[in-house]
Amino acid sequence: MERFKISTRLTISFALMVVLLAVLGGVALFGSSIQRSALDEITERRIPLSRSLNTILDGTNEQAIQFRNLVLFQSGDIKDSAHTKIRDARTSIAEQVKTLTQLISSEKGKSLLERLLVHRAKFLQQGDEFIALVDGSRHDEALAMLEAKLRPTQLEYQQVIHELLADQTQRAEKSSQQAETAANQLVWEVLVTGAIATVIAVFLALAIVRSITRPLAQAMQVANRVASGDLSASISATSKDEMGLLLGALERMQHSLVTTVTSVRSNAQGVAAASAQIAAGNNDLSGRTEEQASALEQTAASMEQLGSTVKQNAEHATQANQMAKSASVVAIEGGKVVDQVVATMKSIDESSKKIADIISVIDSIAFQTNILALNAAVEAARAGEQGRGFAVVASEVRALAGRSAEAAKEIKTLITTSVERVEQGSLLVDKAGRTMTDVVSAIGRVTDIMGEISAASQEQSQGLAQVGEAATQMDQTTQQNAALVEEMAAAASSLNHQARSLVDAVAVFKLSEEIKRSGSTMAMTHTSVSRQKTAANLSKPRQEPLASIKPIVERRPATIAGTQRSTRDKDVDWETF
Repeated sequence: MERFKISTRLTISFALMVVLLAVLGGVALFGSSIQRSALDEITERRIPLSRSLNTILDGTNEQAIQFRNLVLFQSGDIKDSAHTKIRDARTSIAEQVKTLTQLISSEKGKSLLERLLVHRAKFLQQGDEFIALVDGSRHDEALAMLEAKLRPTQLEYQQVIHELLADQTQRAEKSSQQAETAANQLVWEVLVTGAIATVIAVFLALAIVRSITRPLAQAMQVANRVASGDLSASISATSKDEMGLLLGALERMQHSLVTTVTSVRSNAQGVAAASAQIAAGNNDLSGRTEEQASALEQTAASMEQLGSTVKQNAEHATQANQMAKSASVVAIEGGKVVDQVVATMKSIDESSKKIADIISVIDSIAFQTNILALNAAVEAARAGEQGRGFAVVASEVRALAGRSAEAAKEIKTLITTSVERVEQGSLLVDKAGRTMTDVVSAIGRVTDIMGEISAASQEQSQGLAQVGEAATQMDQTTQQNAALVEEMAAAASSLNHQARSLVDAVAVFKLSEEIKRSGSTMAMTHTSVSRQKTAANLSKPRQEPLASIKPIVERRPATIAGTQRSTRDKDVDWETF
């Protein structure tokens, strides 16, 4: 029955009930028609025949009575009344005979009717003869005829009438029995048909109710379990009716929820693991940024020291120019000064090369920062709506890393120029050293050479001032990067907390063991891939600060006014995050 739809089942059931009711009505109508036919036989044939026979019998008796009155009474009124009653009786009998002729159809009835007609004709003939004797005042003959002929004829006549009455009574009783039998049979047929219809109706009702209530109860159980977070219920939709379609829809809904919850759970676990790794990477990046800031501070201090040295060289060159006239006295001392200048220029050359190396380290750190910002943007895109603010921070970090790289390139260009100039200065100092051996003979040229040295020292002082400004700017940018890294670490921590909250929220749903194992495998795979990516990024060698550069000034605080303003400018984005 579950192969059919509920509407089809109800239609078939109601149609079957209508058919059973029609059969019950047909049985009742058929039995009623039989009973009515029997009753019609009694009321339309047997009763009228019995009434006609009784009328004939009464008319015969009335004629016999009037025949006696004609013999016994001589009064004219009585005779006239007797003649009138005899005529009326004969007229009534004639009419009833016509009725008998029309209603009697059986062979026995027709035979008795023929006998009745014969005795009636004989009785009429003898009656006419009797009336003629009475009218002729032949009373003795009339009385003798009454006793000898008319009375026996009357009795024979009435005997036939009684036989007809008995036959009609028998037929009426038979019709009555048939009607009673038909009524009893009708009662049994109605009872049996009604019982069969009732049994079929009860069976269909129970079958339909069971086919509806059982799947409905299962659907309610599944819905309650899904409402309570249990998605491990087993749904078996075997029927093809509306309830089967409902169970199939519930099964598809449960599978969709299981897929969604499993995906959300695995993604949430992956986001939690990735955010934890991002936080760890941000902490490492923060440490590197602090080291970079320290190295830049040391570089700035070294540049200040180098600037002071160059300034001193310029002053010495001026003094040497002034003392050129007395160079013969201080030639040896001038040679020593030139040697010191040569050593200083070599130190400047080495410091410039170290600064170039530091700039390369800064460029590498900016490149790594850009890669980390790109990875953070990718992880924020995977996090969806919750990672939007983190994506904004990642884009800002990436932009700052790009600006840091550009600044590093500019500083590298300046350092390259400075190195070239330092090399030129070194050549000049070497040349000055060679000429110092001939200083006695070439004292006139010392003044010009020292002037050139003074100009070169001034140019070096200006270049070193520019390098110091660039280092200061790099220090500020690095401190800003450190602040952004701290913000990224806070954002990663917040993302990790939200991911764990999402995992706890999804943990309300109960899944089957197989689905749980599948989801755990997906989460472990995702976490493994993220760890491999993070490990690849973290495995790059860290550039340690140069130990040979000693800071002269104290380390400045990481939070500067420019960074504070930049942080305040990002508050809107963090509120959105």
